[in-house]
Amino acid sequence: MPLDILITVAVSSFIQSIFGVGVLLFGTPLLMLQGYNFFQAVIVLLPISLLINLSQIVKDHKSVDIAFYKKIIVYTIPFIVIFLAVLNEIKINIGLLISVLLLFVAAKDFSDRVNNFVNLVVRHERSYFILMGIVHGLTNLGGPLLTVAVHSKGYGKRTTRATVAASYATFATFQIVTLFFSNFDMDIKLSTIALSMSVGLTMFIVTEKIVYANIGAENYRRLFAAFIFLSGALLFVKSV
Repeated sequence: MPLDILITVAVSSFIQSIFGVGVLLFGTPLLMLQGYNFFQAVIVLLPISLLINLSQIVKDHKSVDIAFYKKIIVYTIPFIVIFLAVLNEIKINIGLLISVLLLFVAAKDFSDRVNNFVNLVVRHERSYFILMGIVHGLTNLGGPLLTVAVHSKGYGKRTTRATVAASYATFATFQIVTLFFSNFDMDIKLSTIALSMSVGLTMFIVTEKIVYANIGAENYRRLFAAFIFLSGALLFVKSV
């Protein structure tokens, strides 16, 4: 396995093991910066993302917010499939807009005005979930929008990660199926994908026992806000 892929997989898997997202959010731009194209990055990272999320779901499946998840299925998934299928025909960069939204969300616990703004943005759930599907299909950046929606709910530690993991795993499943039936050149060895999945799963097991298990509920909420802020800052830098 190329060392650049190994390092990217290890770092992004560590993040996703804690928050439920991270492999696609950080892994995709990192691999593209290293010379891989979008589809090469996606075909390496999607199975890892799905594997980690499934491991999280198995452990905390009773904590998933089913009502939230049903909205993901109905409003988000169809648009992920549609826009991923036509990705080669559309080129769009909305990273700057998403980064600004993430920075606002990270500040919601420190300002009533910001909190009211965030609540206003996510209040129209149907439109928001459709937008999430479009964005994720085109850019793989639906994860930040997902974390915004979940963070606005004020869930506890387990419900937060379990709901994010269930939603993100469904994203990945439909992306994999769509790519399988689409006409694209994988151009990545199966051995590289298999080794990447092994690294990702190993990172999840280690992180789950050493890091996640020792994070208290209040500290987790703060870390989640910090994660959103970092995501927004990185997207902002990448987009300007």
